[in-house]
Amino acid sequence: MKKVIIETKFSEYENINELDNDLKLLSEKSIEVLNNAYAPYSEFNVGAAVLLENGEIITGTNQENAAYPSGLCAERVAIFYANSKYPNVAVKALAVAAKKDGELIANAVPPCGACRQVMLETENRFNTDMKVIMISKNSVLTVDNAKSLLPLSFDAKYIK
Repeated sequence: MKKVIIETKFSEYENINELDNDLKLLSEKSIEVLNNAYAPYSEFNVGAAVLLENGEIITGTNQENAAYPSGLCAERVAIFYANSKYPNVAVKALAVAAKKDGELIANAVPPCGACRQVMLETENRFNTDMKVIMISKNSVLTVDNAKSLLPLSFDAKYIK
């Protein structure tokens, strides 16, 4: 038997002011849209913003539904909207923030597994890395690409 170790490297910042201007603006947009979330059941508002290669920023929020799992996460709302509006433009970066009880959560919230799979598909679709920024009250975490969040991922090579 052989054991393999998989590591995920990330950067940690104290706040979004330490990010470069494009990523700071993207992060601010993800925070701005938090109040647009439809989260009457969990009261856990999530906002996401994607930066496209053409400079456009597209936002999305989580959308809950009484008939779980009919809702959709903010990350997928933003990515699907971006891919629908600009089908031939790659996503350079995605920022995600969450709040509970009216304030940013204490620790950065990572995307769920389904969102990670969609992010990976988007990277593969455009053959471009997507920087991921996870924002909280106490810190900002970044990874260089979605692949870093989804080791041993499933992709098209398995079905071709």
